[in-house]
Amino acid sequence: MRFTKPFWAGIADGSITLAFRRWERPTVVAGRPYRTGGGRVEVVSVDVVDPAEITDAEARRAGHDSAAALRSALSDLPGSAAGSVHRVEFRLLDEPDPREVLANDAALSDTDVTEIDARLDRYDRASSDGPWTRETLRLIADRPATRAPDLAASVGRETKPFKLDVRKLKNLGLTKSLRIGYELSPRGRAYLEWGSGTGDSSR
Repeated sequence: MRFTKPFWAGIADGSITLAFRRWERPTVVAGRPYRTGGGRVEVVSVDVVDPAEITDAEARRAGHDSAAALRSALSDLPGSAAGSVHRVEFRLLDEPDPREVLANDAALSDTDVTEIDARLDRYDRASSDGPWTRETLRLIADRPATRAPDLAASVGRETKPFKLDVRKLKNLGLTKSLRIGYELSPRGRAYLEWGSGTGDSSR
């Protein structure tokens, strides 16, 4: 669930618990967790509302000064004439992010490594660019905190698909995003040290 940076602090401290979006169809589902720049949240409800009925109190819970300011922001959105306004209520989750927990778990078993091998092999087989997973892990290990466009260019790839592929590695707990670039997580370092980073499952 995307929020621009000015909203992150309010999400993190719990003062922002509403969002209003203009969608043709909702892109979030009640009961599911989502990551934001201010932390992980769980969507409580998603309802279609009349913008004219949004109150000042609701607007403040959404990080705006007033209902008028919120309605103005909604009208300034690209494609604002299409879709309905949805009121999204959410709550901040205080339990650890499972992806962070996984990334910090460096105690890999044979089964863990075999499962990681299998996932990376599937990504390699499905890629139109050919095998990329182990190469990308080694690249990040060798050049942490390097801009994604520079990493992508060094292996002859476009930035956007490269970043999408790194996100797949992050979802496996193998990399972490930095303010600039990436680094291997403890789990990612342990995986490479195990010997599977060469693409050879024999250890």
